[in-house]
Formats: sequence, C-alpha cells, structure tokens
Amino acid sequence: MTGPSRLTRFVAADSAYGSGEMLNWLVNEKRIEPHIPVFDHSLRDDDTFSRADFTYDPEHDEYTCPASKTLTTKGTVVNNGTPILYWASRQDCRDCPLKKRCCPKEPVRKVPRSIHEDARDVARDIAKTDAYIVSRRERNKIEMHFAHLKRILRLG
Repeated sequence: MTGPSRLTRFVAADSAYGSGEMLNWLVNEKRIEPHIPVFDHSLRDDDTFSRADFTYDPEHDEYTCPASKTLTTKGTVVNNGTPILYWASRQDCRDCPLKKRCCPKEPVRKVPRSIHEDARDVARDIAKTDAYIVSRRERNKIEMHFAHLKRILRLG
C-alpha cells in the first residue's frame, strides 16, 4: 500500500476531487499527497452500522463485522465498475443479535469496497495530520478569492 511517506508533493482541493478514481490517480500514479476530503457515501444516518464499523483484513481480503463474523467476496466489480461487494453468510446474519443494527431490511449484510480504497485510505490518513490542517486553512483563504471572482465579478 502506498503511504504518505512515499509521496513527493501535495495538492489541496475540495471534496469534489475526492473520488476514488481521482485519489488513485494522485496517490498511485502521480505520487502526489492528496490534501482532499474523501468523497464518501458509506456513512449512515439510520442508526445502522456503516462500512467504518467493519474491519478490513487485506491479507485475507475480507471484512469482519461488529459481531466478529466474516464477509467475503468473489472479487467481481459491480455497478460503475469500481466497487467490489463483500457478503456475510445467510446463516451468520439470520442468527445474529446485531441484525437490527446491521441489515434490518435485508437477509444478509453486504459491504462495498472500492477498487481504489487503498488510495482513499491514504487520503483519510493524511486528513489526520497537522500538515493537512494547515493546507486546508490555506485553501480556504484561496477559495474566498475564487468565490469573490465568481459572485461579485461574475467570472463563473
């Protein structure tokens, strides 16, 4: 996995540039440290477990749920060609005491993982650093100038 220590430069941008494809291009192809918030829809607001509640094991390529059960994959990408689905077993979910917090409307829990998740993880780790906080503060100063150009001078 590529880590921030192997990256040679950095770029700061807003979350519009935080897609998996863009972060993968920056981290793995251009070796640029992304000071960019990760564009992420995995957080839930219905009090059920989100992807962050599942632990990924890269050595075995599987997730572990909050009830310590394993979710595995066949490695097939779905939808737009970037996520891989990891599935729990029907037996594990049916008998699980956490089912109502995990997958109340489905027979089993599935967790999508982007094929670019390693680059997304690098960006998440960078976001916890002091350098990221500084670059974000500096980016906000520049963004104010862009907003002025767009709104006041109508240079959209």
